[in-house]
Amino acid sequence: MNPQVWWYVARASGIVAWLMLTASVIWGIVLSTKAFPEHRRPAWLLDLHRWLGGLTVSFVGIHIAALVADTYVTFDLADLTVPFASSWKPTAVALGVVAMWLLVAVEATSLAMRRLPRRVWRWIHLSSYAVFLLASFHAALAGTDRSHWLYELTSAASIVAVTWASIYRLTHRKQRARARPAPRPQHQES
Repeated sequence: MNPQVWWYVARASGIVAWLMLTASVIWGIVLSTKAFPEHRRPAWLLDLHRWLGGLTVSFVGIHIAALVADTYVTFDLADLTVPFASSWKPTAVALGVVAMWLLVAVEATSLAMRRLPRRVWRWIHLSSYAVFLLASFHAALAGTDRSHWLYELTSAASIVAVTWASIYRLTHRKQRARARPAPRPQHQES
């Protein structure tokens, strides 16, 4: 077996995790806008968003396992789960660690969504934007493929797509129905 296989797996799984995260964030934004009215939204649209999130978590797990298995740069589990524990590019790795923990929080609360107050779930789920931003900086600062033209093109397209989708979401918010107080009965004087 090629001694660099784990390094290749680590690089590839990191990039694929980031692309799955990109797709999940964009799909989540599309679902939260008026693009698909709730009364006409098929169930598979939400299932696709959940599937993309699950793939993101899976590829992050593969990324971490491959980094621990690799011997080119030695990482132990603490280096990859505790911010600033790594001696190799500590800031870049810490960004990835924080992104990973936020991703775990988003996924865990999504699985427990029915048992959580909607407001709590929503605030934690909004940290998906931070996950995308932190993961993007992690890839740009720690990724060894960051200077390859294909990676640069893909990252630029991903960042533009998420930025455009975020702007679209902010400008096309669903109007929440606000509960209006019942009108006060008029007192008639006799």
